[in-house]
Amino acid sequence: MHEEHALDGSQPRPVPVRHRAALRVAGPGDSPGGRGAPVDERRLVLTLGCRDEVGVVARIAGAIGEMGGWIAEAAYHSDPETGWFFTRQVVRASSLPFGAAELRRRFAPVAQRIGADAGWTVTDSTDRKSVVLLVSRETHCLHDLLGRFSSGELPVRLAAVIGNHASLGPVARAHGAEFHHVVFPKAGGPQEEKDRAFAQLRGLVADHDPDAIVLARFMQIIPADLCAEWEGRAINIHHSFLPSFIGAMPYHQAHARGVKLIGATCHYVTEHLDAGPIIEQDVIRVDHSDTAPEMVRRGRDIERLVLARGLRWHLEDRVLVHGNRTVVFR
Repeated sequence: MHEEHALDGSQPRPVPVRHRAALRVAGPGDSPGGRGAPVDERRLVLTLGCRDEVGVVARIAGAIGEMGGWIAEAAYHSDPETGWFFTRQVVRASSLPFGAAELRRRFAPVAQRIGADAGWTVTDSTDRKSVVLLVSRETHCLHDLLGRFSSGELPVRLAAVIGNHASLGPVARAHGAEFHHVVFPKAGGPQEEKDRAFAQLRGLVADHDPDAIVLARFMQIIPADLCAEWEGRAINIHHSFLPSFIGAMPYHQAHARGVKLIGATCHYVTEHLDAGPIIEQDVIRVDHSDTAPEMVRRGRDIERLVLARGLRWHLEDRVLVHGNRTVVFR
């Protein structure tokens, strides 16, 4: 796990964000076939949030330069509403005689001087991050993510799949994933049984200490204390009809109303149901010729895509959270 710090003492503890922009323009000699240094795939990624002020970019870049760091990518966002500054700096690891831990140690005084001592991270791009998937009965998000993991499209370490039904166990095991079945009571069942189930779920997730906990259509409401424990790591996907079509069969409800757009939202999980900081959203257009089952199918397509994008950006340290908003450096 990489280190995480709160961005602002007055704000909820945020999550790293990733941003892209070229600080140094690469020349012909920087390509593998050119005359300069060969391309190095390993990167050290610095993400940071602090109060905006004159000279903050120069201090960050200058500090990295003084260490000998070659900045391959840099992205910035200055938020005029909050007066907050965000950045993602990508440094060629081969340009430094040390790794992420030493860069973190050397950069700490700089972070303190610019007031970012509570909101910055350093990660190594070669450290494969771990993911735990939470599932119920719907298969589309699980199948999609398992395919992306096994193909290397999303280079992660799948720590476990945990389901409140046993039906997806064979799917997970077919991909070599560890599967755990946690029995939850039916809706309206005894609260003590639900509490015991969540305690078991908490313990299983804690055993793996993952970088991301993905609710891949996990149909249970996460309690507030667990939301706090998983803050900045738990990611959910839901259809974008909320709050209009609540409850079962939302696509059928939308079809009955004749909606023209359907979509999906990927967001961080908070105690406020489906209202956490948004990472990614997308929509597609539908019309009168689409049946309710066709809308369900198309809705699942967009849920898969939006969840995969959101998870990728989280794992690549492209998402910084400030309050209930995100900065996403894509």
